[in-house]
Amino acid sequence: MDIREEYLKFFESKQHTRVPSAPLVPDDATLLFNNAGMVPFKSIFTGEVPRPKNPRATSCQTCIRAGGKHNDLENVGHTARHHTFFEMLGNFSFGDYFKEEAIAYAWEFITEVLHLDKDKLWVTVHESDDEAENIWKKHIAPERIMRLGDKDNFWSMGDTGPCGPCSEIFYDQGAEHFSGPEDYMGGEGDRFLEIWNLVFMQYEVKEKGGERIPLAHPSIDTGMGLERVVAIKEGALSNYGSSLFMPIIRKVEDMIGKEYVYASGASYRVIADHIRTAVFLLSQGVNFSNEGRGYVLRRILRRAVRHGYLLGFREPFMYKLVDILVDIMGDEYEYLLTKSPTVKEQIQLEEARFFKTIESGIALFNVELENTKKVFSGEVAFKLYDTYGFPLDLTQDMLKEKNLELDTATFETLMNEQKKRAKAAWKGSGDDAISGDFKALLEEFGPNEFIGYETTQSVSKVLALLDENFKRVARLDIGEKGWVLLDKTPFYAQSGGQCGDKGELKCRAKVLDTKTFFTLNISQIEVTSYIKEATNVDAIVDISRYEITKHHSATHLLHAVLSDVLGEHIAQAGSLVEANRLRFDFSHPKALSAEELEVIEERVNQLVAHAIEAKTEVLPIEEAKKSGAKSQFGEKYGDEVRVVSFADASVEFCGGVHVNNTANIGSFIITKESGVSAGVRRIEAVCGNAAYKYFCANRELLKEAQKEVKNLDVLAGIGRLKSNILELKSELKELQAGAQVEIKADDVNGVAIVIDELPSGDIKEKIDELKNQNDKLCAMLFQVKGDKVLIAAGVKGCEAKAGDWIKKIAPILGGGGGGRPDFAQAGGKDASKLPEAKEEARKFITEVLA
Repeated sequence: MDIREEYLKFFESKQHTRVPSAPLVPDDATLLFNNAGMVPFKSIFTGEVPRPKNPRATSCQTCIRAGGKHNDLENVGHTARHHTFFEMLGNFSFGDYFKEEAIAYAWEFITEVLHLDKDKLWVTVHESDDEAENIWKKHIAPERIMRLGDKDNFWSMGDTGPCGPCSEIFYDQGAEHFSGPEDYMGGEGDRFLEIWNLVFMQYEVKEKGGERIPLAHPSIDTGMGLERVVAIKEGALSNYGSSLFMPIIRKVEDMIGKEYVYASGASYRVIADHIRTAVFLLSQGVNFSNEGRGYVLRRILRRAVRHGYLLGFREPFMYKLVDILVDIMGDEYEYLLTKSPTVKEQIQLEEARFFKTIESGIALFNVELENTKKVFSGEVAFKLYDTYGFPLDLTQDMLKEKNLELDTATFETLMNEQKKRAKAAWKGSGDDAISGDFKALLEEFGPNEFIGYETTQSVSKVLALLDENFKRVARLDIGEKGWVLLDKTPFYAQSGGQCGDKGELKCRAKVLDTKTFFTLNISQIEVTSYIKEATNVDAIVDISRYEITKHHSATHLLHAVLSDVLGEHIAQAGSLVEANRLRFDFSHPKALSAEELEVIEERVNQLVAHAIEAKTEVLPIEEAKKSGAKSQFGEKYGDEVRVVSFADASVEFCGGVHVNNTANIGSFIITKESGVSAGVRRIEAVCGNAAYKYFCANRELLKEAQKEVKNLDVLAGIGRLKSNILELKSELKELQAGAQVEIKADDVNGVAIVIDELPSGDIKEKIDELKNQNDKLCAMLFQVKGDKVLIAAGVKGCEAKAGDWIKKIAPILGGGGGGRPDFAQAGGKDASKLPEAKEEARKFITEVLA
């Protein structure tokens, strides 16, 4: 049975609209990832936007709980039901049906579609919810209904907002399998498995700690974990024993040559869970990095690699599991197959890096081992965990082999401190959360019309004005900033990497930017006169729009050429299109060579020179997909999509503005190629007027270079300078050699004594030279360097010690030093005392040799 499809079909039969799974990266600034089925509908539940025409929806939403406020990471692999990635089946009512229908639908699906044994089903309701209990009594025996308090059966979106009691459905997996002290209905054991949560949103809290106010239109939000239901239907007592996970575990068994045993198989389960999370995130455009979502992705993959290390893997292996996952889930999520070659490369690269880190961690472990008698340092164990990614159990296993214990108390203290810091530092996605009077505007006017494909100016009516906090106002006066909603607007709103249009409302306001909020295209303005609602204005897009179109069309050509030159694995990972530059991020495992960049730049310019006409079509989405047009994951497409093509050279889904002909681009110059993160490269380029300015700047740079080298042929001038430098170096060497002072030696009891000043050259080398010339020698040389004095002493073939000698003399010059009996050196600060130092040096060594 395809439970996912059966669920969605069932609720479609109940007049629900099937909604595709939203991207894992949400349109919600407070969340790192979509972590529940209701997240894509949050703005509807909170009243920020009006209810859809059909107030019923159903979905199978991919979710991640790993990082931020909702984090199941540390439990994964050690319990039967925790996952970082999971699918949540849900049905939703936006002020339409309520408890009666929600409970009836749930019971019908569980008993008549899934055919679960009614004698194994239990339900809970909130302790105050008589209504829900009475409805449930129509379906299930009263003794199978349990009342619980707020902790278990009351749901709220946050300190404020919609909230309400909930009812959970449980499945009894049997006392014969689970008989622990917590295996009772309401306990923490695994015998009674929660499979479906029905949330009855019937209240709203206006302020933290405030009273619960009944909602005029109560709503329904339900969530059922697909993995749990699949396991139940397949008779598996753990989610990991189902067909969603076992093929991955079996592949790991084959690769490592060790049998999977549930009781000791946590590492297998971690790997099976984490490969799902990594592949979905990478396929949806999240890349490995050291911050935000990319860092969560990196932690997840490295945690899986650590567990692979425990099993015995010593080289990348996770990437070999991608094809198995595609076999399991690729039919439902087609992009997994499309992206799999790139994803495998990215995972393999990240694994290889981490296996090197693991080896470094072992080296640190061995160093600390030498200092350990009985108890291994908790601080080092934590460093192994925190810096090198070592799980605690790996460190403990290594210590057991040495019959050593671990200072776990210190480790736990440091771990708890880190968790507190991480919790305190987490601030969501890092974006600003936007709220304002958007719902009222949508209810009054609906989405406004964008006419910017056809024209860059129009006479438009001001439907509404908003202040800087998005609160509606009737008027904005000179000097004030705010936002304007026009009935029809030529201003393009920031989307798909293209920046929002600027311009003016003639004689009224400057247009600083344009963005979309909840389907409303609104422009940010700075008022130059005054502006009121319900007045007509001349809306004029800034001339920079033409330069934006050049860079946008060039980005499409660049994308197409990259795929041709580097391979079909190229996938867009981000872009920025502005009037004076473009930036394109793409998946590729290594830096591009100078030759590759030359070919890419030349190919794009050839397409520009061929003067290819642009063609724009609005097609049904399935027809557009069949045409081979490239699409960007995470972009929201409707039933119909806009396709922009330049003959066969480039065909893409795109809602942006473009040139009419590639010749309008003018020229295309790559200015930089760099790395963004593991497996992602970035090309920056300029077109049109920006390319001309780039050329002018480089021409000026060339002129400056010509002046500096005094030659119109810069390379010839540089060659001449190099030749001059070589000549000067040769002359300097000759001068230094000629400036060498002849040093005379005195004899004291058969020992050559040299005490002198060397104006230039290396005094250490000179002492070595003197040693080679004499069997017995005591030499001390001085050299003045600015306001400092260098001193070196050398002794050969006699009882004197160079270190003692230099310690006696250096203080005279205001310095200090020391060294070996045969050689010592020092520095001084007072060159005026040099005659005294020489005299004392001779006196000291004469007495020693006497």
